[in-house]
Amino acid sequence: MGFLRSAMRATVGPLSGIATPEKWVVDWWTGGGANSAGVHVDQDTALTYSAFFAGVRVISEDLGGLPLHLYEWLQPRGKRRAKEHPLYRVLNLQPNDMMTSLQLRETLQGHALTWGDGVANVVWDNAGQVAELWPLRPDRLRIRSRRLGPGRLRRYYVYDDSVNGIHTTLLPNEVLHVAGLGFDGVRGYSVVDMAANSIGLGLATEHHGAKFFGNGANPGGVLSHPGNISKGARERIRADWETTHRGLDRAQRVAILEEGVAWQSIGIPNDNAQFLETRKLQVTEMARWLRIPPHKIGDLERATFSNIEHQQLDYVTTALRSWLVRWEQAIALQLLLPEEREQFFAEHLVDALLRGDTMTRYQAYAIGRQWGWLSANDVREKENENPVDGGDDYMVPLNMVPAGSAAAAASADGGRGNVRLALNVTGADEALEQAIRKAVELDGGAAGRYARALRGRGMTLRASLAEQYGPKIEAIDAEIAELEADAVEDLVTTHLEPARGRRRRTRTISSFVSALRTLYAPDGPIAAAMGERWLPLFTAFAGDVAEDAAADVGHDDDVDLTAWVRAYVAAHVGYHVSSSFGQLRALTEKTDTVDDLIAAVAERLAKWQAERPERTARWEKTQLPNAAARETWREAGVAELKWVARGSKNCPHCTKLDGRTVGIETPFIAKGDAVDDDAEDGEKLVAKRNTFHPPVHAGCNCQVVPVV
Repeated sequence: MGFLRSAMRATVGPLSGIATPEKWVVDWWTGGGANSAGVHVDQDTALTYSAFFAGVRVISEDLGGLPLHLYEWLQPRGKRRAKEHPLYRVLNLQPNDMMTSLQLRETLQGHALTWGDGVANVVWDNAGQVAELWPLRPDRLRIRSRRLGPGRLRRYYVYDDSVNGIHTTLLPNEVLHVAGLGFDGVRGYSVVDMAANSIGLGLATEHHGAKFFGNGANPGGVLSHPGNISKGARERIRADWETTHRGLDRAQRVAILEEGVAWQSIGIPNDNAQFLETRKLQVTEMARWLRIPPHKIGDLERATFSNIEHQQLDYVTTALRSWLVRWEQAIALQLLLPEEREQFFAEHLVDALLRGDTMTRYQAYAIGRQWGWLSANDVREKENENPVDGGDDYMVPLNMVPAGSAAAAASADGGRGNVRLALNVTGADEALEQAIRKAVELDGGAAGRYARALRGRGMTLRASLAEQYGPKIEAIDAEIAELEADAVEDLVTTHLEPARGRRRRTRTISSFVSALRTLYAPDGPIAAAMGERWLPLFTAFAGDVAEDAAADVGHDDDVDLTAWVRAYVAAHVGYHVSSSFGQLRALTEKTDTVDDLIAAVAERLAKWQAERPERTARWEKTQLPNAAARETWREAGVAELKWVARGSKNCPHCTKLDGRTVGIETPFIAKGDAVDDDAEDGEKLVAKRNTFHPPVHAGCNCQVVPVV
């Protein structure tokens, strides 16, 4: 032991120019001399360091908790879960009689992170299929190789378990071996061995902190006497001092010193030794060694709401992904027969770790649904919902054709595709339909000129579309109103109504308002539910309007309103949640008692359910088709728009605007301007926003048309 202590002092001595190195670096010794901190570090002691254990635990539990499925390739493309294969049960459910799949995989992954190698014994049945997997202790396993000839080696595993009396040699086909980064392509480096200095320093700081508080949170020191005292007296004084003052339960006791005895503190205070800063740095060091974001092991100093999601994505795509690939390739090479490897493969499902917030997920689903790579049941499966009847159908925009066939399609119908699509709109009057059919009979150029001559047809078709979509809009808004009513009623029960039975509850309006604010937050549950319901419907509505509007001006190129519709839905949802919260918040200020507030909220919810769906449908039947048509014409290069009063002969405001022509980027009425300046004061209509298209007021049924 004397030699080891000397070796330790020789290692830590040069840390500073003073005679005594910093105490928290050298005050712990448990044997060994494998690192500069003077702390014995091995695979067992390393796991007592919280930062290292947390990192190993995060990766092991995340990997073990991911679903691991065996798939079969389908021809010519695609895959399916091969549940009938014997290996599927071993990988996904139960690898042996005593463990679940999670337990086995997190155990082997923990071994791979600490020892460098995770190894399991593979038990094959008589049919040549994997029947069981059993983890092997890496500290009892040696990996050896035998030369078979020039440049040829064969790997084998020597397992000596004296505790259980197991001594055997395993061939490569009898083990599942998952290794980390290594030097020979077989064995992985032990992170514990490589990071011994970092782990030892972390353990040293922890041990020093424990001893520091165990000594009453004071550094060590000496008792000095002005004269000479015997050895026995010295020992007695020291023993009496420690008995009286050492330890947390004896801290802050009054010391009585006699005969000139004085106390002198020695050692370096923790603030001078940067004790806390070093402890923080070691947490970051462990994250660096394990290639994980610091917030995964509890260091939230640099984690914010804006970057933590991206840090999680980085963790999955870097640190975790490399281990997932190692596992999947090890399974393919070591658990599948050679003739099966072209047909079957293992893969982890990482969707759960990549899930964003509700609104982001629903927007992604809407895009996938619109462009045809997701069905309704695909989305429901990702959200852990049961399938519905008819949910396996895939939808695509009507104006999409396979790549390379656009020219052929245009040639086949003489460029009259847009006109023919217009015939699918039900509800068009007979004269209009005959006019369109006459245009179809002409050649492409004449059809375009004939369509431009029928300048009024677009208004009729858009009005027909509005009538088709109106009931759908009303139904969705009724569903949202019911959803809101249920959610708000739950908040009323929780925060305003008295508890039943013996339980007592303090009814507070402030907690009710706070809960409402969360419910109606821009990224809250109501906004998410609205976005999920409005985006598919408004996308379809705008797409149909865009087809007709493009045909109205002879524009043959594709018009993509996807981004515009998302912005439109976001604005619609934002206005709705703000208005709903504002109305309910106002009720809390207008009512005198909690009971009055409960009654007022119930009345407002009933009013929403009874009146709002029809009002929303009436407004959107005018606003969305006009807005989508204007956006289409802008992309087609139209420079001017004209306001057309339709069905509003008795409305002085709409009549005043009828026939007004403006540039497409110029509002018909600017915010704050009166629609009819010459009207009497009581009849003036002042615009609350820049109005680029109808409606200008509730009930307005006007339209805009292109000026070409």
